[in-house]
Amino acid sequence: MSADVSIVGASTTRRPPKLPALTGLRFFAALLVFGFHITLSASPIPPNDPINPFADPAVAAATERVFVTTGYIGVSFFFVLSGFLLAWAARPGEKMTLFWRRRIVKIFPNHLVMWTLSMVLFAAAITPVHASVLNFFLLSAYSPDGAVNVAVNPPSWTLCIELLFYMLFPLLIAGIRMIPGNRLWFWVGLMVVGMVLVQVVNLTLIPDTPRSAITPVSSYQFWFGYIFPPSRLFEFVLGSVLARVVLENRWPAFRTWHVLLVCLVGYALVNVVPFVWTFNVATIIPIAMVIATTAAGDASGKRSFLQSRPMQWLGDTSFGFYICQGVVIFWARQAMDNATFPTPVALLVVAGFFGLTILGGWALYSLVEKPMMDRFARPRRTVPVPVGST
Repeated sequence: MSADVSIVGASTTRRPPKLPALTGLRFFAALLVFGFHITLSASPIPPNDPINPFADPAVAAATERVFVTTGYIGVSFFFVLSGFLLAWAARPGEKMTLFWRRRIVKIFPNHLVMWTLSMVLFAAAITPVHASVLNFFLLSAYSPDGAVNVAVNPPSWTLCIELLFYMLFPLLIAGIRMIPGNRLWFWVGLMVVGMVLVQVVNLTLIPDTPRSAITPVSSYQFWFGYIFPPSRLFEFVLGSVLARVVLENRWPAFRTWHVLLVCLVGYALVNVVPFVWTFNVATIIPIAMVIATTAAGDASGKRSFLQSRPMQWLGDTSFGFYICQGVVIFWARQAMDNATFPTPVALLVVAGFFGLTILGGWALYSLVEKPMMDRFARPRRTVPVPVGST
């Protein structure tokens, strides 16, 4: 298929409403990942020393216990949200090349800045050359080798998955738009079943040795169930189908307390199920409810603190806030010799790292991401020269 083939038009040409509350919500997903990273007992950077700054073993264990699954929740949230937002805003008749251009400009500048900074600070000394090259082109997550799939800037493995989503989206949305309205919920269920089947395959067919250095399963199972890009496609497609459900007013009118209750149940469940089910299956229903209900509120004109200016700013910086954590948290803690502190001091250390990560996210958004999007996301319009002018 030619890259200039247009994305299939939607059933309506009316531009869907903006979703500012979802923008604000993105920051809380990134914050879940921050809590996970700052309390880890094993860094993804060799020699995998503890990140958790609490010297008291009981406090360290308690904080890790609270946040041990929140990183997985945050990542799954972003994958579903990505599919939802792209399907919500998909432009009828847009050329694939223009879509790909916008998405590449969205992720690559921040990625390349953090790739370079990581290589200068620590990664060049510990990363095989082929892993560095694969990560540069966002292909490293396809390798089952743990020294490759989280190489250089560890959080960037998720960008390998996002890049796959972007490459496939013009084809996927064409199929999603062909689903009859009365079959949308069937496809929602089918995507959830697909996630379950991925983990069934993971537990039955993927080798359970050798043990991963940072998880309770084998490095192969962690890769296949969590990092391998095709394994995460079901979340992305689920998000896109949910966008159609909301756009066609088929989403139930859940109240805020309904959603919060389901989120609490999901959090409780994710802390008791076997490890591989925490990647996405145990919390996918709460994630879907949060995203779709928030979007439905936006579409209906409902006001929310998530739409406030501070939350919009935090949401805009959330990508930078997320992608800089490999340097701000992992490298900086290593530079501190992974020192631990009394609880009051450790809380100040966590607050300091949070502030530094916010600052890093703001710098990436304001100095890299936004200027690059403004300049390169769309072709520049050429001003026609009047006939006879010189």
